[in-house]
Amino acid sequence: MVLDSDETYNMISIYVKPLGFELIRYHHIVKAMDNIDEIDPSAIVISARDFPRHWKAMVQFVRAERSKEACPIIILTGEGFSIEEKSKASFLGVSGTVTDALNNPIEIEKFHGILNRFLPVDEKRRSRRFHVEPIHRFGFVFIHPHDGVLVTGSIKDISIGGISFLLDDSSLMQSIRLNTELKECSLRSGDFLLAPDCRLARTGRIVSMEFISFPEGEREIVNKYLESLPLMLLREYKKQN
Repeated sequence: MVLDSDETYNMISIYVKPLGFELIRYHHIVKAMDNIDEIDPSAIVISARDFPRHWKAMVQFVRAERSKEACPIIILTGEGFSIEEKSKASFLGVSGTVTDALNNPIEIEKFHGILNRFLPVDEKRRSRRFHVEPIHRFGFVFIHPHDGVLVTGSIKDISIGGISFLLDDSSLMQSIRLNTELKECSLRSGDFLLAPDCRLARTGRIVSMEFISFPEGEREIVNKYLESLPLMLLREYKKQN
């Protein structure tokens, strides 16, 4: 990421980190160009507002050795970024342009769409794994399949495919084998209490549960709530700053 604005960086972090990426930020475009080979980035985001004259030079520099498929480049545009500038960006090999006002859901989806279109994202990124923050309203419990005890804990991260779950009492899992299907589960997602069937995918103090199936309509409830999390975090960030 080549940009100067802390606010823009924080907003992008909210949207990109759940996709599984690590972020490296540069305040100076020449320093970023010097370190391209060392970093070997999966994608590059450049602010045209912060670097109105030099973003083109960096795009040309990157494209001399890296194709769109190898390294998508997203330009964050500010006010005054004309249609002519967008045409130049496309000609130079920019993968897409997005306004730096990333509090707009349409722009957020466009940003994600560019990454998903050009990057060979793995399943982790496709399913958007989210680290659960205190402001998120998630909860999970299940009934032990052998002795009927209620197993409790806290969700550490979640995707549409499953959760990582920190157990209150890890000894309760000793008699449950990997790949055991758990039929009596309750998942809180926002205002909804859902009933997925799960499979134990990893054991330990923190266990991994895969969602095998949901009753009709419930998977979509989870998906919509997950999609709302970046904006929820953004509102919380603005409230604190």
